[in-house]
Amino acid sequence: VQLQASGGGLVQAGDSLRLSCAASGRTFSYYFLGWFRQAPGKEREFVAAISWSGNASYYADSVKGRFTLSRDNAKITVYLQMNSLKPVDTGVYYCVAGNSMGYTINHYNYWGQGTQVTVSS
Repeated sequence: VQLQASGGGLVQAGDSLRLSCAASGRTFSYYFLGWFRQAPGKEREFVAAISWSGNASYYADSVKGRFTLSRDNAKITVYLQMNSLKPVDTGVYYCVAGNSMGYTINHYNYWGQGTQVTVSS
């Protein structure tokens, strides 16, 4: 079972990035897929999650209106479009999968390796 995240990088404030997470090794079609992030010296925090159908999505207040989550079940891939990036968005972004929606790390059974996002001011 693997979640492979990609798309991180170094950008300036106001720029955009799109993260991708490809799942393999089992059927994730009926799982919630999402993202957490961890800034240096801080705890890992919920960013966004999307239902298996793609009809329901959930966002942290800090990213609402700027980040958009989508998924392609045929490719078993979830995408996080991040617009209007801010320096506070800097951190390692982890792709997650779980069989229920939740805002805490223990809701998610599977974790990717993380991809670094750095936003300079």
